[in-house]
Amino acid sequence: MIGSIFPVCQFLLRQFRNGGGFIRRQHWKWVALGVALAAAAVWAVRALAGPGRFDWGLTWSSLARCRSGWLAGSLIPIAGCYWVRALRWQVFLRPLKQRPSLRNLVAATVIGFTAITLFGRAGELVRPYLIALKERVPVPSQFAALVLERIFDMLMALLIFAIGLMRLAAVGTHVGPRLEWVLKTGGRSVAIACLLLFILLLSLRHLAGPFHRWLVVTIRFLPEKQFVRAERLIASLVQGVESTRSDAALLVVFLYSILEWVLIIAVYWCITQSFSGIVPLTFMDVIVFIGFVAFGTIVQIPGIGGGMQVMAVLVLTELFRVKLEVATSFAFVTWFITFVVVVPFGLVVAFAEGLNWTSLRKISREAA
Repeated sequence: MIGSIFPVCQFLLRQFRNGGGFIRRQHWKWVALGVALAAAAVWAVRALAGPGRFDWGLTWSSLARCRSGWLAGSLIPIAGCYWVRALRWQVFLRPLKQRPSLRNLVAATVIGFTAITLFGRAGELVRPYLIALKERVPVPSQFAALVLERIFDMLMALLIFAIGLMRLAAVGTHVGPRLEWVLKTGGRSVAIACLLLFILLLSLRHLAGPFHRWLVVTIRFLPEKQFVRAERLIASLVQGVESTRSDAALLVVFLYSILEWVLIIAVYWCITQSFSGIVPLTFMDVIVFIGFVAFGTIVQIPGIGGGMQVMAVLVLTELFRVKLEVATSFAFVTWFITFVVVVPFGLVVAFAEGLNWTSLRKISREAA
C-alpha cells in the first residue's frame, strides 16, 4: 500500500530467506540483459575505434585520475534537479488540487527516475501513476501533465542545442563526418521543432475546451456505460493540461524549466572539472556539449544510433578532439552521475513507501 511503512531491512531479509526471491527467479533475464548490454558496448567501441585500436588501460587511468571532490559536488545540482521537477509538477497539479504535497511529488520523482534506469522507457509512466495515486487525482490527468513536462524539456533542450550551433558558427569549428549530419539535420529541425512545440502549447491553451466538447459530441453513439467512461477519461486528460490556461502558471513553469537546465549545466560543469587536465572544456564548450547530447537523445543518428553515451563520445572525439578512450570514461561517468546515482535512493524511498521490486515492475506494466 502506497504511503505505508515498509522497512528496507524486511525486504532484504525476506529476499535472503527465500533464496533470492524474485531476483533469483528472474536470473536468466538478468544474464540475458547483461550479455545484451555488453554486446552493445563492444559494438559501439568497435564502430568508433575499429577492431584492436582501443586502449582500455588509458580508459581506466583517466577514470582513476578523476577528482572525487568535483564528482561529489555534482550530486548537489543533481538533487536540485529532482526538487525543481517536483516544484514544477506542483504547478501542473494546482488546477486539480490546491495544495499538492511536495513530499509526495519528490518521492514519486525519485522513484520514477529510478524506474526509468531499471526498466527503461516502460518506467517513464511510473511517476505520473504514483503521483495520481498519492495525490488522489485521475491517472490520465497526470499522463497529460507528463506530456506538458516533456514539451517544456524539449523546448529547453532545443534552445541549448541552438546556442551550441551558434557558438560553433561563431568560432568556425570544423567537425567530422558523423557530426556533420547532426549539424545539417539540427540546423533545419530546431526551428521547425520549436515552432511545432509552440503551436502545441497554444493549442492546449486555447483549444482544449472546444476539443473536449467536440470529442464528447463525437462519442455520443457509444452505449451509456462506455460513454460515461470515455467522457471521464477525456475530462481527466483536459484537466491535466489546465495549467496552460494561466499566464502566471506558464511563466512559473518556464522559470522552473530554466532553473532545471541551469542545474543540469552545473552537473556537467562539475563532471568536466573532475576531468580537469584530461578533458579540456571551457564553460561554453560544456554548453555546446550539453546541447549536442540533449539533441542526440531526441533523434537517432544514422549508422550510430541514439543514446546519451554514444552521442557524448561522438561529440568529444570529433568536435573537441578528445581521445576515444578518455571520451568513453567521461561518457561513463556522466551516465553514472545523471542516471545511476539516483537508483539506491529511489529504491530506499520506494521500499519506505511500501513498494518492492515486483510492485514497481507491475506499476510499469500497468501504467504502460
